[in-house]
Amino acid sequence: MDRFTPLDDLRRQWIDQYVVVNTDRPELKRFGDTVGRVVTVNYNGKALIDFQDGAWYDITASTDFLRKLDAAEGEKKYKNVNSAQALPERQG
Repeated sequence: MDRFTPLDDLRRQWIDQYVVVNTDRPELKRFGDTVGRVVTVNYNGKALIDFQDGAWYDITASTDFLRKLDAAEGEKKYKNVNSAQALPERQG
């Protein structure tokens, strides 16, 4: 069995998803209803999320902590254009 399979599954499930946090968890209340975008999932199973303030936050990639938004709704509410965006002129 490949030891990275569970991580690969988490990555497929969460990367590039628009999310909001579960505000029932006291440690996440500060994010409120701010929409974030999952940039990647690290080897500890934490989603690195850009919440439109220039910083990335690591939150457990689980429905206990995060709720996915419909792509169209998330794209409309996600206002960041400065962080975690592709720079085509620097690619390839």
